[in-house]
Amino acid sequence: MTLEDLNDWFVEKVLPLEPPLMRYLRRNWRVQHEVADLRQDIYVRVYESAAIARPIAVKPFVFSIARNLLIDRARHEKIVPIETFADVDELGDVVDDLTPERHAGGRLELGLLQLALEALPDRCRQVVSLRRIDGYSQREVAREMGITEGTVERQISIGMRLLAKSMLSNGVTTSEPGHRLNPLRKFTKK
Repeated sequence: MTLEDLNDWFVEKVLPLEPPLMRYLRRNWRVQHEVADLRQDIYVRVYESAAIARPIAVKPFVFSIARNLLIDRARHEKIVPIETFADVDELGDVVDDLTPERHAGGRLELGLLQLALEALPDRCRQVVSLRRIDGYSQREVAREMGITEGTVERQISIGMRLLAKSMLSNGVTTSEPGHRLNPLRKFTKK
């Protein structure tokens, strides 16, 4: 592929996605003056990747890069509001139908999760946040908080049980048969 072909592809396939991309970035990144820079970083990543091999499904590819960039940026910050990961994950698979009902339901679930998280005892909440939201290892949480790994394990167990109980008492269930409710499933580092 020549440089001219790549440029033509980019102008024809990627640039028309700028309005929804900008809406997505504005909605999901709290520092609004950084949105234009984020867009440029996404364009660079898309362009460089396409120089190696052009993606077949351009829109999911662009939004996947956007999502990954936001997650990378959020991970590099020490304090990450739970809303950051919630809104990023709302996009899901761009091909998937995100109906208004699903969007509203997700927002409701997130609000219930935030309330349940805030209701946890202080140490338990801190352990759950560091381990399941910030992605720290069990050892890192123990070192950060000055507690044993066994305590971290117990606090995670207690916290997840309390979160699941709270979510279930508010009518939040999983639609997957045989799947246990994990209230932080969207936030768990895999």
